[in-house]
Amino acid sequence: MISLTATEDLPSFDHPIEMLHACHGRILSQCDTLRKLAIHLTSHGCDQQVQQAATNILRYFDTAGQFHHQDEEMDLFPALRISDNADKSYLDSLFVRLLKEHAEMFNAWIKLRPELFLLSQGVPVTLADSITENFISKYTAHIAVEEAELLPLSMQLLDSQQMIKIGMHMAQRRGAKF
Repeated sequence: MISLTATEDLPSFDHPIEMLHACHGRILSQCDTLRKLAIHLTSHGCDQQVQQAATNILRYFDTAGQFHHQDEEMDLFPALRISDNADKSYLDSLFVRLLKEHAEMFNAWIKLRPELFLLSQGVPVTLADSITENFISKYTAHIAVEEAELLPLSMQLLDSQQMIKIGMHMAQRRGAKF
C-alpha cells in the first residue's frame, strides 16, 4: 500500500525558515511516494491507490511546491541580498545556481505532470523511469544545497523583522492567517 498520510506538523508562518525546511521534508516525502507509485503501478496497474497517490502528488506540486519556490525567489532571496553582512558575490552565485535549478525542476515537473494527471484519472499509462528519476534527482540534489547552504545562511543573516515580513508574505501567498 502507498502511504499518503503526513505525520509531521508544519511550523507556523512566524518561523519561515523552519517552514521552508519542513517543506523540504514534504517534497522529499512526495518524491518517495512517486517512487512507490511507479513500483506499485508496474505490479498492480492503475488501481485506486495509484490514482489517489497521483492526485496527491499533483495537488502538492501544483500548489505548495510552486509556493515554496515563490517564497524563496520573491521573499527570501531579496531579503538576503540586502543583508549588510552578506558576501554579495557568494550570494549572487548561489542564487544563480538555485534559480537555474528551480527552472530545471519546473521543466521536469512539466514532463511528469501529464502522466500523473492521466493516472489520477484512472488512465493506465507507464511512468517513464527516466522522467520520474530526473524529477526526483533534481529535487533531491537541490534540497541538499538549500539545506546545507541557503537555510543556515538565512538563519545567520536575517533579523527578526525580516523573518516576520517573509512569514507574512508566505501566509498571504497561501491565503492563510499570519
